[in-house]
Amino acid sequence: MIEWYNDSELGIFLSEKPKIDVNYPKPKETKTEKDKTSKYPFELKNETEVIICDHVNDKSFDFTIPKGYTWDGATIPRIFWRLIGAKTDSRFLIPSLIHDYMCENHSCVENDRYFSTCVFERLLYVSGVSCFKRWLMKHSVDNFQKFCGWKRK
Repeated sequence: MIEWYNDSELGIFLSEKPKIDVNYPKPKETKTEKDKTSKYPFELKNETEVIICDHVNDKSFDFTIPKGYTWDGATIPRIFWRLIGAKTDSRFLIPSLIHDYMCENHSCVENDRYFSTCVFERLLYVSGVSCFKRWLMKHSVDNFQKFCGWKRK
């Protein structure tokens, strides 16, 4: 296991570094396939086991993101790209991969919305995202999730 992040509150461990590929629409694809590729251009090329340790509550979460999983990168509205960065910024890829998977599979973190947001923020920290951008992204994501109906446990 690779220790991705670890402090007195939270530990994030990965079985291996995620290998990420960018998919592009291809000439022979149907419109439906092209639309899916445009919406979710990133694809995980290796199965990646994730272990997240909540040192505060003495809990551990273990889940596997399957090979072939696709996602859209960081969901940042285009109007904010100048302030935060483009959704395709390489610093956002691994944080958005893990966070999007947790959002689609709430049970992998016992339906704890806020905990998943804290994991996202720590992954952004590891990726070298500035303090202000991390704060802005964390609170934007948390409020968006509330709006979408994922209540705090």
